[in-house]
Amino acid sequence: MTISTTGPFDPATTSWEKGRAAGLGDGYDEGYLRGRANAILARTKAVFPFRQIHVLYVVSGKGLPYSPLDEAVITTLQSMTAQVTVTDPRQPVGDIATQLRPNLMLALDGMDLPLEQVKAVRQLGIPTAIWLTDDPYYTDTTTQIVPHYDHVFTLELNCIEMYRQLGCSSVHYLPFAAFLTQYFPLSSPASVRREIGFTGSAYWNRIYFFNPIMPQLMARNIKINGIWWDRLPDYQSYGDKIEIGRWMSPVETNDTYNGSKIVINLHRSHQDDSVNNNALKIPGASPNPRTFEISACGTLQLTDTRDDLARFYKPGEEIETYSSQQELLEKIEFYLTHEKERREIALRALERTLREHTYGHRIDQLLSIVFP
Repeated sequence: MTISTTGPFDPATTSWEKGRAAGLGDGYDEGYLRGRANAILARTKAVFPFRQIHVLYVVSGKGLPYSPLDEAVITTLQSMTAQVTVTDPRQPVGDIATQLRPNLMLALDGMDLPLEQVKAVRQLGIPTAIWLTDDPYYTDTTTQIVPHYDHVFTLELNCIEMYRQLGCSSVHYLPFAAFLTQYFPLSSPASVRREIGFTGSAYWNRIYFFNPIMPQLMARNIKINGIWWDRLPDYQSYGDKIEIGRWMSPVETNDTYNGSKIVINLHRSHQDDSVNNNALKIPGASPNPRTFEISACGTLQLTDTRDDLARFYKPGEEIETYSSQQELLEKIEFYLTHEKERREIALRALERTLREHTYGHRIDQLLSIVFP
């Protein structure tokens, strides 16, 4: 008796060949996406004015996760101005300004920079500016700082009027952006591959949101990275799906975003008194820096809704949003089974980011305000 090896019930047909076909299909889709993403990257090159000015830049002094922001600002300033002198809050900033006479002192975060140093710089007639990194979560502190600066830049729309009421005459909305040296589409496959990714600290609102749907997320090959995830009940049962207690570098984060079909973004809560200093309970309306960084990788982002999100990306066209656990799960299922729709939104987000939301755009806006 001859046994057929090619019939419809042959294991090779039902498993190996199907797997091979699926693998080829995934490889084609991935290659097509990366090819188009890099074509967009190559053709969308913004050019910014070069200014003959000297900027004294004071880093946050806090290390991770602030140091990558410092790197983004410093590198961008160096490409757009004649001279950048970098110092930190522990140094005698006033003496440095006295010696070098820069055209501007810019501080990132500013919480560790002694106010007497800021006063010393202002007394020299040198304009001072602060770019606040964590509004509205530490407004108990920032409200004490901002009146000492000539120019205040905040990434939170809801803080602008409050700072103006404190007497600050030059307050401006300036969210962070994508630093394309750190976040960009990879040309080759990422070293990690997953269907869903989430990177960020386990603030309590994130624990409460994710915990009820962890079985469904785990079934879809999610990987979570960040600190404090041992707060999650039964976190040990998820094994290496959750990486606990480590800040990822921008290189690792970029690889993770590129290797994920979908990246979830969930903003922290303005009401978490365990980590916040926001007695006025000012809510957040603006997107976090991660919004721009994920989009810069050419990866589909699912983010919780924010009132001012549509200013930056069109929901349903350049980014996808959710307002509940059920909506998140439904959109995950849809976009994991609709490759074209997933790809087109991701590519439109990438193009919008390159066109409007890089650090070059933000620094040019800042300098245009200080030096009109």
